[in-house]
Amino acid sequence: MNITINNRECSAQVGDRLLDVARAGHSHIGYFCGGNAICQTCYVRVLEGHDLLSPISDAEKAMLSDTLIKEGTRMACQTLIEKPGTIRILSEVEAAKQMTLENPLQLPAYMGKMGWESAVKFTDTIAFQAWREQGEFALEPSQLIRDVAGAIGDAIQLVFEAVKAAFGVKPSADKPEPKAGNGHCCDKTLLDTLLACDNGHHRIASPEVLLLNDESCVTCN
Repeated sequence: MNITINNRECSAQVGDRLLDVARAGHSHIGYFCGGNAICQTCYVRVLEGHDLLSPISDAEKAMLSDTLIKEGTRMACQTLIEKPGTIRILSEVEAAKQMTLENPLQLPAYMGKMGWESAVKFTDTIAFQAWREQGEFALEPSQLIRDVAGAIGDAIQLVFEAVKAAFGVKPSADKPEPKAGNGHCCDKTLLDTLLACDNGHHRIASPEVLLLNDESCVTCN
């Protein structure tokens, strides 16, 4: 099945966490604690498909205000897909980014609201973190370190891809595959040294062909 996270189609299966689906699909959701219900950066708004997701967990009850829950807010690290169907998600970090780009004057009110909703749950959040070792949310230190390191690495990758997109650099995966036919895709190192393609015709590659090869790895003929 496919779900939409921040207008990006992501592949998912029943039983997957929203956070894992977003990470696999390179969609923008905060998760600096590695998905261990600590950092509170993976808040998402469920726009469609509430009934297809797992019930709100104890961690979410401790960290999400009643107002946010009524608005459809969930923690992506705590939410599982339980049924197939149409699910649409907007992460809070993506919502804030869109607001910054489209209507930055709304940011102060938005930040004030989110700060207040966190403040009203401050006591419950501290109590949850203090007592979590006694229940299902117990943390294993070495695993936590690995999770955090992985989350930071994923965040860096997202930033890198965003920078490339901003400067119009296409990912390597977007490059066309070598074309099949009467020869081979030109080897750039050979082109640099020999300025020719050995494809059975022994023709010298023209400057135009060399340029095309550099940009799209076309087949010489």
